[in-house]
Amino acid sequence: METIKVGIIGTGFSANFHMEALRRVPGVEILAVAGSTMDKALVLAEQYRIPYAYETYHALLSNQELDVIHNCTPNYLHFEINRAVILAGKDLLSEKPLAMNSSESGELVSLAEQMGTIHGVCFNYRHFPMVMQAHTMLMSRQNGKCHLVTGGYLQDWLLFDTDYSWRLEPELNGPSRAIADIGSHWCDTMQFVLGKKIVEVFADLKTIHPIRKKPSNNMSTYAKGLNDVFEEVDVSTEDCGSVLVHFEDDISGVFTVSQVSAGRKNKLHFEISSADSTLYWDQENPNTLWEGRRNEPNKEWYRDPALLSPQAAALAHLPGGHQEGWPDGLKNLFLDFYNEIKRKRRSQTIEGERNFATLADGHHNMKIVDAILMSSQQKEWIRVC
Repeated sequence: METIKVGIIGTGFSANFHMEALRRVPGVEILAVAGSTMDKALVLAEQYRIPYAYETYHALLSNQELDVIHNCTPNYLHFEINRAVILAGKDLLSEKPLAMNSSESGELVSLAEQMGTIHGVCFNYRHFPMVMQAHTMLMSRQNGKCHLVTGGYLQDWLLFDTDYSWRLEPELNGPSRAIADIGSHWCDTMQFVLGKKIVEVFADLKTIHPIRKKPSNNMSTYAKGLNDVFEEVDVSTEDCGSVLVHFEDDISGVFTVSQVSAGRKNKLHFEISSADSTLYWDQENPNTLWEGRRNEPNKEWYRDPALLSPQAAALAHLPGGHQEGWPDGLKNLFLDFYNEIKRKRRSQTIEGERNFATLADGHHNMKIVDAILMSSQQKEWIRVC
């Protein structure tokens, strides 16, 4: 089979991890990279031995050798680039969000369906082995009917008013921050694990630092300021919040997101209470899944391919006791996505689940964010429509 030729648009945090993960996917070659400047593109091209470097995504898309595009740019560029990629007839894997609003993301879904391209969104937490184990256990109903879901996603990188990033600027990041940036990951993960969509929300969002100190130098996500020269700027997007949710099939839930919780670096966690047991998973301890019972001893499932369901074992690439983590979950997403492309090239009928999030999934998550913002403003339950 021919090697699948890939172009990366973007040169920041996400682009680097995409490149590292893609080097572990068989049959894939990163052929080109585009940055906001030629210098940035050339640095990554040299670092990863990429043949072509471009100053604009337009120039990259003119390369007829490319089959697939990864969009790893800041949020405000996602819609225009995703639209251009789809219209160019390339398969697309986009960082989330798909666009700045659900009207734009809806347009992308329609275009992708018309063009017949393969498309995905980087909701990578569904691709952890123990998340898949929870999913397969719930789908088999071996835990009984689910009735309550709790959890959240907690970070601390914006705890101080001197912490700053382009993600604090709505014109670059969008009208929501904590919910859209990390809450969307929790929502997508839970909808995947449960096999049920979120249909209604009631939200309470809060901005802890309505004024922040923006340093004079440009800062990337997670960077720390090293000088005392700054300007005070107004912040309108949320630092934290809690959301009551209703899933399909009469499942209730609540989750909390925060980018201002000291000591919490990247704590995506969930607890699912069902009729016969409870399941708990924490991304910062990704290789175990806790199962609680009332009249039996509690137990922990370990990331050991010999002990897991076939679907979960397929995501565990090392023997038990050999730990895998965040980069491996991203690699699993890419393996899933590129296996779909390979099946398409062979004109094979798709069999089994396609577990990566599609543009339709990304669009639904954008509608959830819209509903959460509206609910927080109106102080009432809002349907996701």
